[in-house]
Amino acid sequence: MAVRTRLKQLTPADEKVLALVGAHLGALASRDLKVRCAEGLGHSAETWAARKRGLTPVSSSRWAGSITKATHDQWALARRGQLAHIQSLETGIRTIGHRLSLPIGAKGSKHAPGGYRSKREWHAKTRRLHVLEDRLERERADREAGTVHVVRGGKRLARTRHQLSDAQLTEAKWREWWEASRWFLQADGESGKRYGNETLRISPDGEVSIKLPAPLVGLANAPHGRYFLACRVAFPHRGQEWADRVAANRGVAYRIHLDVARGRWYVTASWQIPVSRTIPVTAALAHGVIGVDMNADHLAAWRLDAHGNPTGNPHRFFYNLTGMAQHRDAQVRHALTRLLHWAKTCGVKAIAVENLDFGAEKTREKHGHRKRFRQLISGIPTGKLRARLTSMADQTGITIIAVDPAYTSKWGAQHWQKPLTHENRKTTRHDAAAVAIGRRAQGHPIRRRTTPPRAHQSDVHGHRTVQADRRAPGREEPRPLLPGPRTRSVPPDRGANAGNQNAQHRSGRSAENESWQQDSLPLSL
Repeated sequence: MAVRTRLKQLTPADEKVLALVGAHLGALASRDLKVRCAEGLGHSAETWAARKRGLTPVSSSRWAGSITKATHDQWALARRGQLAHIQSLETGIRTIGHRLSLPIGAKGSKHAPGGYRSKREWHAKTRRLHVLEDRLERERADREAGTVHVVRGGKRLARTRHQLSDAQLTEAKWREWWEASRWFLQADGESGKRYGNETLRISPDGEVSIKLPAPLVGLANAPHGRYFLACRVAFPHRGQEWADRVAANRGVAYRIHLDVARGRWYVTASWQIPVSRTIPVTAALAHGVIGVDMNADHLAAWRLDAHGNPTGNPHRFFYNLTGMAQHRDAQVRHALTRLLHWAKTCGVKAIAVENLDFGAEKTREKHGHRKRFRQLISGIPTGKLRARLTSMADQTGITIIAVDPAYTSKWGAQHWQKPLTHENRKTTRHDAAAVAIGRRAQGHPIRRRTTPPRAHQSDVHGHRTVQADRRAPGREEPRPLLPGPRTRSVPPDRGANAGNQNAQHRSGRSAENESWQQDSLPLSL
């Protein structure tokens, strides 16, 4: 869990102290990362302790612990990225090798691409195959040696230095961005300590204090080398949950950073939430389920009852995944928040999503010239949506069910799009896919049997498209014969439900049941 708020009403002295502390600790973090990368696979607990002992005299024991832990996490992240890059190269090499082995112009199948379209493309891909093989050999050698390539502050920002005109930045402005991104002002929480953190401490009433490193103790304005900021902070989102943790002295980690574009300082508080207790799927599906189909620009959702029947109208939650990463992340969170609020309003305790992963589908070697299709599947944030939805739904008590995505869009459009479309509602392919996803989560079949001819759609043979549970007795049989007559097939004056016909003005019936009713005249003498 992470919440953020702005540090308002900082004095120039406060900003100067934050900049000095961040620059000093950032230099120590860069030095420690260099040492860690040089160790490679020779890292151990003893070397970690030695690095921490070396940083303690120029900072503090807790600052040294935070720096070394952040270094270890950054190295591990680079290591995982390196493995993902190797797997991507291997996939590309296999795909190119397969397509080169096929004749030119050969058609592909559903699971494998075909040959290349021309000799020119075949020749270009042959050269690219050698390039990828060289890259793969280089990456494998780095991984075996434990070498990773990490840039504190970001590789993209480092490369922007050589393209200042394209980025519309001056060298001074870029330098300001670069230095601020390499500052280090973050400290891990400690349960049992005062307010959950001894290094960066925020009291329940919002008072912020920092434990200054040893070389900057002269800037302290409080005892024990601490500096109190002039501002007070409050977390508008989950503020009560944060206050409860702080009051109970439970661990809370903090990070302070500067937004250079806005010229504002922010503080982020984060803590670990306990693992939620899992519940049986049958209990989660007791009140129905909401099927959600993930798309490049919106979420298509439809509510299904406990028997798998769509109820109400479909809902669509749109988002715009263009722009910076912060904007894209905010769009995803906003769409998921609206989805969860709608689920709580409906009283549904389960949401079904597809277990999608386009990692192997995004490579250009598989789809070749289909650039727009590759952009489409690359724009669907499947992993981010799943991770965000799981963490956000945990706070609302809603269960997330991941289902197999095979044929959900195809079968949904084939079997559910037309029956759910009428003059007041136009059902899209994505809405029908949401129904298919929800039915698969409930264990019901997606495909509906073919509708019989019009002449055979009667109660004699039963409705072949009836949506009943597959374990229900008599599911494949005609409708049971109900005892007693039916109003539509029984004369008006017959049957238990016919009522008193004499009390109604009908032909051949009197309004009053009297004995003096006139008889009909004879037709002849």
